[in-house]
Amino acid sequence: TSTEETVEAQPQPVEENKKTPQKKRILSGVQPTGTIHLGNYLGAIRQWVDLQNSEEEAGNESLFCVVDLHAITQPQDPEELGESTLMSAAIYLAAGIDPQKSKVFVQSHVPAHSELGWLLNCITPMNWLERMIQYKDKAKKIAEKGSSDNSSGVGVGLFGYPVLMAADIMLYGATHVPVGEDQRQHLELCRDLVRRFNDNYCKGNKYKKRCKKAGMPTYPVFREPEAMIQKVEGTARVMSLSDGTNKMSKSDENDASRINVLDDAKTIRDKIKRAKTDAFVGLEWDNPERPEATNLLNIYLAVQPKEGGLTKDDILEQVKDMSWGEFKPVLAEAIVAHLQPIQQKYHEIRGDEEYLNSVLKDGADAANAIAQEKLRAARFAMGFAQLS
Repeated sequence: TSTEETVEAQPQPVEENKKTPQKKRILSGVQPTGTIHLGNYLGAIRQWVDLQNSEEEAGNESLFCVVDLHAITQPQDPEELGESTLMSAAIYLAAGIDPQKSKVFVQSHVPAHSELGWLLNCITPMNWLERMIQYKDKAKKIAEKGSSDNSSGVGVGLFGYPVLMAADIMLYGATHVPVGEDQRQHLELCRDLVRRFNDNYCKGNKYKKRCKKAGMPTYPVFREPEAMIQKVEGTARVMSLSDGTNKMSKSDENDASRINVLDDAKTIRDKIKRAKTDAFVGLEWDNPERPEATNLLNIYLAVQPKEGGLTKDDILEQVKDMSWGEFKPVLAEAIVAHLQPIQQKYHEIRGDEEYLNSVLKDGADAANAIAQEKLRAARFAMGFAQLS
C-alpha cells in the first residue's frame, strides 16, 4: 500500500466564470503504519512545511491527512493503529505544519473517502486492478511470508486500494498529483476512472437538464489529474541503511534499516554506525557502484541547517578524504541535531491531548465541508435519490 500520496488541487470553477483564477488546494497524506521515518519526513512532511510557508503559495489551502484507511489493507493491531495515527498527526505538527495555515485530519474521520471509494469500485473493471504492479509485488511477498490470520491469501482491500487512492484524489478536485515512479500507474488508474465516470454519468442533454432542474452545475463532476514531479534541492530519495538500492521503508522488518523520527540519540548513532558501506577509499556522490555512499551523503546534505548549512560542494570538500569511520559520527550528530527540536515539540503536543484532538476535529470539519460537496455531485450524477 502506498505510504504517501500528495495532491495539488483546485476547486472546480463555476461555469459562468471559468477564467477566474482559482486558489490551489494541496492535499497530502502518509500512512500511520509503523513509525514515521527519515524518508517520510525528508521526502514529504518537510516539503509540506516549505509549501505551507512559501510566499508563492500564500492564500492557497492546504490539508494534510493521516491515511489510516489505506493502512488496514493489511492486518493492524487495533491499539497500535489508534496510537500510531495520533503519533503521525503529532509529528506533522511537530515538524512545522501550522493549524492556523493548514488543516490536519484523519482520513477515516471524513466518511466521503470511503463512500466515493465504493462508488468508484462499482465502475472499476477487475482487470484494471489485476494489472497493478504494486498489487502483484505485495501479493507475492505476502504469499512468500505466509499469514496465519489470512490463510486464504491477499485481502480484497489490498486488491482494491488503488481505487480508494483515486477517490482521495478526485474528492478534492485535484488537477496535479506529485508522484514517484512507483505511483504513476495508480495515477493513470485515477485518470481512467475520471474519464469512465464522466463518460457514463456526465454527458448529454439529459444530464444537463437534470442538473438545471436540480440547481446543480452542468460540468462533469471530476477532473483528470496530471502527474507532477517535485524536485527540491537536498531532498533526494532516502534509501535503506542496510541496502542503498532499496527505499527506506516502514515495512522492512529490520528496524536498523531506517532512522525513525522519534529515535533517541543513542539509537541513531548505533544505526548509523552499523549502516552498510563499501570498501572504496574516500567518499563520493553519484557513483553507481557506491549506492550506500550516495545515500548517506544525501542524508547528510538533507539535514543541514537552512541557515548556514553546508552545500553539496562544501560537503564534497569536507568528506573527500574521510574514511567511513570518520564520516559516520559526523553524519549521526547532524541527524541528531536536526531531529531533536522536532522530538521535543512532539512530546509537548502528545502531552496536550485536548489540543491535538481539537486540531484533528477542526481539520476533519474543514475536509468534510469540501468532500461532501463533491460527493453530493457524484451521487446526483449516478442517480441516487436526494433529500430535500
